[in-house]
This record gives sequence, C-alpha cells and structure tokens, in this order.
Amino acid sequence: MSVITISREFGSEGDAIAQKTAQSLGYHFVDKHFIAQVLKQYGMVEFDKEYESLPSFWERFDAQRVKQRDVMVKMLDHVIQAVAHHGNVVLLGRSGFEVLGSFADVLHVRLQAPFGVRVGRVMGNQNISFEQAEAVVKENDKVRLSFVEEFYKVPWGAIHAFDLVINTGKIAPELAVDWILEAERSRMPLFETDKPTIDSIQVDRILADTVSDVLQCHRTHRLATSQRS
Repeated sequence: MSVITISREFGSEGDAIAQKTAQSLGYHFVDKHFIAQVLKQYGMVEFDKEYESLPSFWERFDAQRVKQRDVMVKMLDHVIQAVAHHGNVVLLGRSGFEVLGSFADVLHVRLQAPFGVRVGRVMGNQNISFEQAEAVVKENDKVRLSFVEEFYKVPWGAIHAFDLVINTGKIAPELAVDWILEAERSRMPLFETDKPTIDSIQVDRILADTVSDVLQCHRTHRLATSQRS
C-alpha cells in the first residue's frame, strides 16, 4: 500500500501530521499547493479560488458556472488518480478519500477533534480572539463540507469511508503519526478482491509526466509495492 489519503478537520493538526508521516515513510507529500501547480499547467489557475468559495443560491442554477466547476472537479480527480498511480504518496485533503475510495490498496485516514479544541488551537496559532477563531473554524468546516457533499455526494463525516479515524483532541499528534505508520507498515493482505488496485489506474501519459515533473521524481514506485504484496 503506497498511497495514504489524509482527510482532516480544520484545526486538527492534520497538515503537520500528514507532512511528518510522509517524511517518516520517505513518501511524496501532496497537498493543495501541489495540486494547484499541476492544474495551472492545464490552464486552471482559479481552482483554489473556486474550491474555497461557496456558490451562492443563484450560482447553483448558473449553467455555465456549474459546468466550469464540474470540469475543474473532473480534472482534479484525474490529477489525484495520476498521483496515486505514481505511488509512494501521502495525499492531504482535496477529497482524496472519495476519489480513491474504490481502490483496495489505499489507506484512508481521518483526523478530527472536538470543535472547542480546534478553536483553541486556531486562537493560539493565529493569535486571534475566541470569536475570530470560532468564525474561522466554522467557515472552513462549511467550505469543506459543501465541496465534498455537493460534488461527490457523500457526507463529509462518513465514518465508513475511512480505515483509521483519530481524535487528535485526545491522541497527541506524535502518537497519531506512529499509528498511521504502523497501519501502513503492517498492512494486511488484500481481502477485498472485488476492488481494483492502483496498478489498474489508466493515466494519460502527458498528465503522468506532468505529475512526475512536479514531484521531481520519475521512479515507478507502484511496481516495487506490487512486488512486496
């Protein structure tokens, strides 16, 4: 299993945990900045703005706007699949758990924490008031929930979508990293024989080369993974 998706609530320490996990495993770390880099090469320079903005009531009925967002989401799916096909990657956010949910050899991790804990962390990290931190957390939760539920039709907190769920309000980030590493290194044989593996992903050669270029890596990690299985 050379692909890990990490979904996190805002303020759950998910970014730091994902980066540490990738570093410890020697995997590539892929986040929104990497995704934006690839998408920009396909002319989608507004993706982050679209992702982080909630459509108004009337925009939901704007056929051109809906089509534009659908095209962006479809391209996002292709990029995520290309990243998975490359192998040895920790993918942070961007609905990776849903895009790669049908593949048996991907580990899906969810990091969460109680609302009050997350607000407290944001207060400390951003040096802002409680009211400001509360508003920031609520807005981020709203954006992420809207994107996942609108475009992938799955509940943001769907527990069945994940193999490992960690409450970082009780579990220290260092221990969370250890748990993810143990889950990755001690994986069970694949019993879900009705599901495909990442080796089966068909990726456009140009997109695959673009992903490798941005990763600065042209090694085919997935073959090494298959040999270990």
